[in-house]
Amino acid sequence: MSDTRVTFDQLNHFIRQTMLALGLPPDDAATVARLMAQADLQGSDGHGVIRIPQYARRILAGGVNTTPTIRVKEERLATALLDGDNGMGHLVMQRAADLAIEKARRCGIAWVGSQFSNHAGPASLYARMPLAHDMIGLYFAVGNANHLPPWGGLDMLLSTNPIAVAIPTQDETPIVLDMATTVAAYGKVKAKAQRGEMMPEGWMIDRQGQPLLDPKRSEEGFLMPIGGYKGYGLSLIVGLLAGTLNGAAMGKAVIDFNKDDTSVTNTGQAIAVIDPSAFGDIGEFKARVDTLVRELRASDRMPGVDRIWLPGEQSDAKRQDYTAHGIPIAPALTQQLNQVADNLRVPRLSDTPT
Repeated sequence: MSDTRVTFDQLNHFIRQTMLALGLPPDDAATVARLMAQADLQGSDGHGVIRIPQYARRILAGGVNTTPTIRVKEERLATALLDGDNGMGHLVMQRAADLAIEKARRCGIAWVGSQFSNHAGPASLYARMPLAHDMIGLYFAVGNANHLPPWGGLDMLLSTNPIAVAIPTQDETPIVLDMATTVAAYGKVKAKAQRGEMMPEGWMIDRQGQPLLDPKRSEEGFLMPIGGYKGYGLSLIVGLLAGTLNGAAMGKAVIDFNKDDTSVTNTGQAIAVIDPSAFGDIGEFKARVDTLVRELRASDRMPGVDRIWLPGEQSDAKRQDYTAHGIPIAPALTQQLNQVADNLRVPRLSDTPT
């Protein structure tokens, strides 16, 4: 069976109705739905609607607070720490981004961390938010399950710990780097399993150091860090900044939310915002970024290379394609979503109005 294509509005409406049925207040349900649908619209299919069954399980089991009081726990002029009250991570990080943008407007730079948050989808969603204000965004997070051992070890004490950076441009597509500190994010492993596809060699190895290609056997091994020991070091640093600094879970304290639906994850995240106008004219800065983008794209290419891509361009291309032709939903995922919809007594995705 081929993928089903749905519009952004369809997907957004379906997720919002699901979140309402799970007990989220209307405004919160709308925020979570919009961000989840945006994840799928940009091709981050490991972090969008595919997470609905998992979120539903955790919410129904009491593992997530559907009516959190998200509050500022610590604050200075350019910094803040949010207590997410175990709410949906999308809500916590939307609040963090809004606060960081507000502080950066006053101070030129801001850093907002969070504790007692939850999984919030792809990192780039939040790094991109300052772009609308001609600002630079940086996002860091501790992953919601440990899939990476220290370099040379076997005990999985670290996670994918993603980092994302978004830089505004004048006329070119904004530069948006979104990467796990592992070769592949675990969400991509789950997406491969969902589609019945094998993983490329290099994503995972088993405990004997042999390539692990079947995503359904992922628990038999662990993810590989980018750049060998350098990726291990980067995962550690991101975890210290997003987790340990915020009093959030790190190392053995990380809860595997793939297996545990009831425990509070105390997920840690952080967003930093830089206002380029604090360093000079914003128009001149964006023009300089455009110039560099064009230089990189026009540089000599190796044989067989048709185009040099900048970070964020392929996601932007998917966003345009999916806006015009619909967002692809795999048959197996459609079946799972239908089951959730039936259990919650909300219309199925296929029955959602366009």
